[in-house]
Amino acid sequence: MILIAILAPWLSFLLRGKLLSAFVAFTVELIAAFSFIFFGLSFFVAWFILAVWAVTSYNNAKADKRNRALIRAMRSKG
Repeated sequence: MILIAILAPWLSFLLRGKLLSAFVAFTVELIAAFSFIFFGLSFFVAWFILAVWAVTSYNNAKADKRNRALIRAMRSKG
């Protein structure tokens, strides 16, 4: 999933059910792709920012899931 987040950030959001984030990421990537004609580096800068956002979001979701499991385990033992 991290590879998908790096290569296609909007797809990573879409696969995890975050539709608004997927739409925003796709829109930014599309605008960056069109502006690549005029400002060469803009696409790569936007892609890098989106990839970092997608990977961070994925890692946070994974940590939240792990924390919920720990809390559930603590409550059942207490």
